Amino acid sequence: MHPHTTWIVIAAYNEETMIGSVVASVLPIVAHIVVVDDHSRDNTLVAARAAGAHAIRHPINLGQGAALRTGMDYALAHGADVIVHFDADGQHNSAEIEYVVRPILEGGADIVLGSRFLKEGSNVPALRRAVLQGGILFTWLLSGVKLTDTHNGFRALSRHAAQTIRIHQNRMAHASEIIDEIARHGLRYTEVPVTITYSDYSMARGQSSLNAARIAGQMLWSKLTS
Repeated sequence: MHPHTTWIVIAAYNEETMIGSVVASVLPIVAHIVVVDDHSRDNTLVAARAAGAHAIRHPINLGQGAALRTGMDYALAHGADVIVHFDADGQHNSAEIEYVVRPILEGGADIVLGSRFLKEGSNVPALRRAVLQGGILFTWLLSGVKLTDTHNGFRALSRHAAQTIRIHQNRMAHASEIIDEIARHGLRYTEVPVTITYSDYSMARGQSSLNAARIAGQMLWSKLTS
């Protein structure tokens, strides 16, 4: 892709059935992949290693935010110039990685956020779309950062951004926290269109709309009490 060293970070929990194919789809594009097994109950770790990824395991289940933090630390320690967050459930398109990292490699952004709503033909289910649209308004009001998609896990960070951002939210609230960190540190950001594929598998694995609302409440409470 580029003489810069790009690393893919994948947080995985009980993804034995998908992680091998996800890693295989990424390897022809980016050779450096670390899968963080968040104390799965299946053979996620073994499958990730067999597919060719670096793989490390949490001794206890901590959540996606914590797994991404662990993976970022690992990638930075191994010389990453750019870090890409990529989902383990097959929702993301590896062919779009080059478009997600390009603004960083060209020097135009510190963080690139994928947006499913900038892509024509997005098949976002109606209820999920409504929750995500509410999240856009909620994030804008709380952080002052106006985006078209606030909870998309497909994102890229420069080395500077990865070293600057602090993820304290262990679980799904980390997505909102990253946006807060962008605003707090004045990091340059941009959005690019990406495809999110909604399969029966990914929908069953993804967070519920009720959980998304609960996360929003947690972030609001954190803001009010900080």
